[in-house]
Amino acid sequence: MKKTDPTLLRALKLIHQCDPRGFYLKIFYVTLMSLLPLANLYVLKYMIDSITSILGSGSSEMAPTIITCVVFYCGIFLANRLIDVLSVINNDMLTQRLIDHINNLIQNQSVRLDMAYYDNPAYHDTFHRAQQEAAFRPVRILESFVSAFGAVISLIGIVVMLCTTSWTIIVVMVIAMLPVFLVRLYKSKAVYRFRRDTTQSARRSHYYGQLLSNRSFAQEVRSFGLADHFRALYVDIRRSLVAMLYKISRRLAVYDACTSLFEAVALCAVILMLVSPVASGAVTIGTFVMLFEAFRRGQGYLNTLVSGISGLYEHKLFIGNLYEFLELKPAITSPSVPLPFPLEVEEIEFRNITFSYPASTEGGVQPPALEGFCFSARRGMLNRLRGENGYGKSTALKLLLRLYDPQEGTILINGTDIRLFDLRDLRHGVGAIFQDHVRFFFTAKENILFGDLSHPLDEERLQQALAISEAQPVVDRLPNGLDTPLGRMFDHGEELSMGQWQRIALARQLYSDAPVLVFDEPTAWMDAPARQSFFRSLDDLKNNHLVILISHDEQ
Repeated sequence: MKKTDPTLLRALKLIHQCDPRGFYLKIFYVTLMSLLPLANLYVLKYMIDSITSILGSGSSEMAPTIITCVVFYCGIFLANRLIDVLSVINNDMLTQRLIDHINNLIQNQSVRLDMAYYDNPAYHDTFHRAQQEAAFRPVRILESFVSAFGAVISLIGIVVMLCTTSWTIIVVMVIAMLPVFLVRLYKSKAVYRFRRDTTQSARRSHYYGQLLSNRSFAQEVRSFGLADHFRALYVDIRRSLVAMLYKISRRLAVYDACTSLFEAVALCAVILMLVSPVASGAVTIGTFVMLFEAFRRGQGYLNTLVSGISGLYEHKLFIGNLYEFLELKPAITSPSVPLPFPLEVEEIEFRNITFSYPASTEGGVQPPALEGFCFSARRGMLNRLRGENGYGKSTALKLLLRLYDPQEGTILINGTDIRLFDLRDLRHGVGAIFQDHVRFFFTAKENILFGDLSHPLDEERLQQALAISEAQPVVDRLPNGLDTPLGRMFDHGEELSMGQWQRIALARQLYSDAPVLVFDEPTAWMDAPARQSFFRSLDDLKNNHLVILISHDEQ
């Protein structure tokens, strides 16, 4: 998969897109909070000089200048705190909107991409990195950007103050920060490389955690006594990752210690530079306090600037993971001018189909799941597609729905290549139930209505679907009938047996009222009476629908 190199401007545009007002407020608040401390320094200088003047004259009366300075100083302090409160509220809203916006982008992209991506481990690595980092990295980019922006504004004021005394102090301050800057950039790249190189290990540990905590695996993990084994695998990976991270952190800590020494030496040198003019009477005590505080804060602002720039560099690397995922393109798409899908399907033909699933490793070759496969089905017949496990029966259904496209051959509906239909129309026109059908943790009614959300509720169709699928007895036993939540994921949910879930899935398929109905092992979990009743219902369905029944040889 191609690695992208998005600009920081692109990430900032993404933030602006999700909340323009919050974006501009963020910059406005940071600008104010950068200017107010500089104003406080000037007020502090005048206040100290006024106090020194009173002490020198021997007067005991409070000068109006001091009172004014105190009021301004406290007023600026209060304004800074109030702006900070407003900034926190704005940050919270901006962050939540951004997280929702990016999750929406990721979800839309996941649905848009071909099924083939799910067969590729590299895709899962890309998706994992996008999902793990994208929820907070754009916010961090904004934080780094505005902190660097605010630091620049403050530094301009600091430089103006310091240049009145000595340019040497400014030069010392900048030189002391250069090692810090280089170390931060190195750290950003090291952490990024570590996260990227260990993506699959992190995914594997997450999978082991799911095996231990997810209900889907709980029965077999307990019955086979696998918990200790999976826990050991999880712990081994996490220990390995922690050891690698510790090694990186220890090396970076040495570099950070060296940069701290540089800063301490610079601080000592500047103090000596400022003390000498005060001792000779060249500058007042107030000016000394202002300049010393300006240098100290200047160091802090430079530190913030360095952190902001290195942060932008680090987040730029990580945000690339999001864009790497968002820029993946589906290979299976609708034609620019699709043909209308037929309201009645008379015939489906698989003509010389050869198909292999994507290899799990780059350059690998998968044996064909179907090779030279031919099959035809007509309305009015119960068309059976039989074969042993691995014969490719379920694969044929996936190809009919264009979840994949064959490498060779053509699938025709009423003599028309299915690639000429709109994807949405094609999939709406082929009602399918898979062997591994989904158990939606919604109400029973919602589970069934998912078969066709494009039209308002059709009560008659709903009742027919319940009757043909043998799901009506299942619904009748539920506490609140069709309004009962299914599964134990949420409150008041009722768990069903696999056979009962299968009947609900069949009802969902039948409610779609698609002209083509494909049943993949539909009676695998049914008891004998229900199976016989279902097959009797198929005799009625085949007159108005093209019906394909996928089953094993013995069925």
